[in-house]
Amino acid sequence: MASFVIEGGHRLSGEIYPQGAKNEVLQIICATLLTAEEVTVNNIPDILDVNNLIQLMRDMGVTVAKTGVDSYSFKAANVDLAYLESDNFLKKCSSLRGSVMLIGPMVARFGKAMISKPGGDKIGRRRLDTHFIGIQNLGADFTYNEEREIYEISAEELKGTSMLLDEASVTGTANIVMAAVLAKGKTTIYNAACEPYLQQLCKMLNRMGAKISGIASNLLTIEGVEELHGTDHTVLPDMIEVGSFIGMAAMTRSEITIKNVSYENLGIIPESFRRLGIKLEQRGDDIFVPAQDCYQIESFIDGSIMTIADAPWPGLTPDLLSVMLVVATQAKGSVLIHQKMFESRLFFVDKLIDMGAQIILCDPHRAVVIGHNHGFTLRGGNMTSPDIRAGIALLIAAMSAEGISRIHNIEQIDRGYQNIEGRLNAIGARITRI
Repeated sequence: MASFVIEGGHRLSGEIYPQGAKNEVLQIICATLLTAEEVTVNNIPDILDVNNLIQLMRDMGVTVAKTGVDSYSFKAANVDLAYLESDNFLKKCSSLRGSVMLIGPMVARFGKAMISKPGGDKIGRRRLDTHFIGIQNLGADFTYNEEREIYEISAEELKGTSMLLDEASVTGTANIVMAAVLAKGKTTIYNAACEPYLQQLCKMLNRMGAKISGIASNLLTIEGVEELHGTDHTVLPDMIEVGSFIGMAAMTRSEITIKNVSYENLGIIPESFRRLGIKLEQRGDDIFVPAQDCYQIESFIDGSIMTIADAPWPGLTPDLLSVMLVVATQAKGSVLIHQKMFESRLFFVDKLIDMGAQIILCDPHRAVVIGHNHGFTLRGGNMTSPDIRAGIALLIAAMSAEGISRIHNIEQIDRGYQNIEGRLNAIGARITRI
């Protein structure tokens, strides 16, 4: 198990580029199974979750070639259907959360799929009902094999239908869309997710020959087609990493420029950091964050305490709440962080409390942060990363803290952030991988 040793208290300076969006690329790679023709994907981040999925595609018989520094081609002309029923395949799926998005493409193109319960972050229940019910609505049969602890999905023919999703799940919507593009007839999906990741997937599928309308709205209409073709696709910059760098600059009182952020796809993220008092400005497609010795949390118009909560797009992504919580510990003022979607994501705050932060954990979903206003610095600590986003939040805390900190289980951070210590050390951080 690897660890980071962080020497806190160093200011950052310079430019940093966000990687390709993890949450987008996992969908895009799964979608390459929908055609026998070659699909080239650019701006793929070199991170653990993505690399594991690429290797899984190779194991499935997909021809994968690295065509550039961050570009790969995928050609799913000879998928090994027998391998898809093997214990080896199912074991790999169980350790990779994104593997659940293989169901839609496999059932749509091959008429069957098998999947074990996927793994990923320890952030509470992450149910798969939306995925399964949506694909069942298209005509697939689901059975659970208790002996092997796997889901078996089959369909002689998928047929378009109208459905209302019980939650605007991003991966659930992606799975259903990928199944529906090859279904017979028209599918309408109400309460569909409309995050930029999902928009990117739909745009790519349309270039491949799909007929999807309503992109960027919560009502998608899909006219099924006989087959899809090859295409080229470029992944957006990772909005979560952009937000993480904004928080990092604020906590370390640093001046940095975040390059090529695709500002139009950041939604409410910049304004949410401004609510914490952080100054930032758009310069073309870059974000400039000036050094600030003090940032004051806004209050609502009636004077009540600011609440920052996650919500389906165009609301604030839940993946940034851990970062915003840490940033608030050194702000002036108080804020209620309300994590609505996941019930265990705030449990990492005990590590911050040990470092000297003033946080009241109200329940599994809500925490009140009382900012120090840099009145005193967090203390270095010894901690373990429970999930990707808490991991980067703890890293930000350690970078601003006094003394030496150690973060264990950084494989969780590696799952979502590419060479994070190398890129941060290049602009002034002191992080060593052990």
